[in-house]
Amino acid sequence: MDLFEYQGKQYFASFGIPVSAGDVAHTVDESIAIAERIGYPVVVKAQVQVGGRGKAGGIKLANNKDEVRTHASNIIGMDIKGHKVKRVWIERASDIAEEYYASFTLDRAAKQHLLMLSAQGGVDIEEVAAKDPTAIVKLHINPIVGLSESVAKKAAVDARIPTKAQDGVASILVKLYGCFVKGDCDLAEINPLILKPTGEVHALDAKVSLDGNAAFRHPEWEAFAATQELDDREKLARDKGLQYIGLDGSVGIIANGAGLAMSTLDVVNQVGGKAANFLDIGGGANAELMTAALEVINFDTKVRSIFINIFGGITRGDEVAKGIVEAMRRVSLRAPIVIRLDGTNADEGRRILAEAGIAADKLITKSTMLEAARSAVAIANGKAV
Repeated sequence: MDLFEYQGKQYFASFGIPVSAGDVAHTVDESIAIAERIGYPVVVKAQVQVGGRGKAGGIKLANNKDEVRTHASNIIGMDIKGHKVKRVWIERASDIAEEYYASFTLDRAAKQHLLMLSAQGGVDIEEVAAKDPTAIVKLHINPIVGLSESVAKKAAVDARIPTKAQDGVASILVKLYGCFVKGDCDLAEINPLILKPTGEVHALDAKVSLDGNAAFRHPEWEAFAATQELDDREKLARDKGLQYIGLDGSVGIIANGAGLAMSTLDVVNQVGGKAANFLDIGGGANAELMTAALEVINFDTKVRSIFINIFGGITRGDEVAKGIVEAMRRVSLRAPIVIRLDGTNADEGRRILAEAGIAADKLITKSTMLEAARSAVAIANGKAV
């Protein structure tokens, strides 16, 4: 679950990370009231989960009440890359001497936490990496050992953070790591992390992604979930309890397991197609679950083919096949299905699909993921298979 900037800052503050004084507003009057309370100058910032707010006119400095009224009126309701601005964050403006970058995430390959730190902040870290890879310090952290102040200080030195800011940066790194671990984050990023002329180090922005698997430990996350902006497909999927993310392609994806679903998206892209979604049905594929998945896929009018990619481990191929056949009887699909079924009882599953009496152009079975992906992409592009 990705948080809005204001939620990320509130989350940071709960772990002792210094952030700008501010509050969220949904109306122009609320914006003015907040600005009057925290004092001028203030920054009016559009709250959308997409980059490029500044270039789109979604971040404005206001020195008085009239300027707040003007900027809030212009920003609330603005469309930024397809995201409508429903709220703004009003924060006390900060004087900036220097800008840095800091983040923590999980390096799955190394099975360790990863700190990325740079003395170059305020721009995309990918841009920094492309121009000068040595400008970014990458430090793996053993989750059992954690991050000490001394190790954080060394990272600041290695990243060529100026001496005057090293202690402040190290202190925030330790707190940010605490937020990342204790706060169950997938990503905790500050860009920019600023040095004020007064010598204080301060988080000027917040990008936080929470690990949904840890939600049971955080009842307070319910307030965050209530603000999530979902399209109609995602709302339907949530109502049906499915792990679904809407994309903008024409190949509907159903797979069992997040890793396989991601691989399926990759192979569809590799053969020239675009996925319409990520949908992980997990370990079960009975008729009820498969029906729910197909209803969500079918709801997307851009879907022109459906790629079901199942590898049976604990999940049995024959049970998956029965679920698909029954689901197809319940749901009137607009797009044909291409299925790759492998693993436990896969031969029996393929036999059940072949004998189900479903038209050959509505249910197409392929033996490998690559073959199935090519067929699904060809169908989506209006070609025969």
